[in-house]
Amino acid sequence: MRRPWQRLVRFIAKNPSTGSSNQYYYGDAILPDGVSDIGRATHAHILSSVSHLFTNDYNISERVEEIGTFLAPLNPRCVPNIRCLGLNYARHAREAGMSLPARPIVFYKPRGALHGRPFDPIRIPLVAQETPGLDYECELVAVIGRMCKDVTEADALEYVAGYCVGNDISHRELQLQRGGGQWAMGKGFDGWAPIGPGIVSSEIIGDPQNLNIMTKVNGEVMQESNTRDMVFSVAKTIEYLSQGTTLFPGDLIFTGTPEGVGMGRKPPLWLKDGDVVEVNLEGVGSCVNQIKFERNDAPGPLEQERKKPNAEFEQ
Repeated sequence: MRRPWQRLVRFIAKNPSTGSSNQYYYGDAILPDGVSDIGRATHAHILSSVSHLFTNDYNISERVEEIGTFLAPLNPRCVPNIRCLGLNYARHAREAGMSLPARPIVFYKPRGALHGRPFDPIRIPLVAQETPGLDYECELVAVIGRMCKDVTEADALEYVAGYCVGNDISHRELQLQRGGGQWAMGKGFDGWAPIGPGIVSSEIIGDPQNLNIMTKVNGEVMQESNTRDMVFSVAKTIEYLSQGTTLFPGDLIFTGTPEGVGMGRKPPLWLKDGDVVEVNLEGVGSCVNQIKFERNDAPGPLEQERKKPNAEFEQ
């Protein structure tokens, strides 16, 4: 069936009709009537003969598989770059006591920050446990679908394949006091950019500047806003990022977080071992992750697990 996917998911099938039990699939999620949260999908049409996810160079087959485990909607190896914006919500800038930026504040996350599964724990390495400062940031994530360069704001959204929700996990002390003015060390650890639970096509989302966005910690609402509070819209951001720079299919753009982060509270509210963080974007769904502090006194097998590279790159 030659048609664009609408809600792209990547998953391990529960009881696959063919293939191995640990093989992952790309699929077009099947949602119950009246449901928009991709994470509630139980089945998906399998994408077959996949050469390129963003150019319709695949078939959406009649084969349907049951979703056993959600993975990040894109394999990290298929993500060339992860660009992120800071202070891109007006009320968030005010809570931080900072002026609105004249131009987008851009930083990068490494690909290893992509979380393998949108419902798995987020590991906190030992270096990020030495001082308080662990924070959450719900964000709309735009996924580039076509190569582009020097695009205008008016044309920018034509290059967006779709949108998902992400959590820009941050350690404020590492970010602001130890980074020498650079934010990557406080935001770039393995698994610190969970995205998902799937990617909703730009055709379905329509206007990305009128979506409710929210964070809950242990069931309590901490951030609740709308993407219309962005200082720089998705289109304006793409125009800015593409000046003299090629954006590639699969590039991710984290577009900033609204007010309500732990750092902005009095007293600050830092995440702790065992906390459950849910980030939600209207029309897309939620990523739900438990915070898990790694240990340096773990028994042999657990210590070996802690030191393993990001296994998602092996798939």
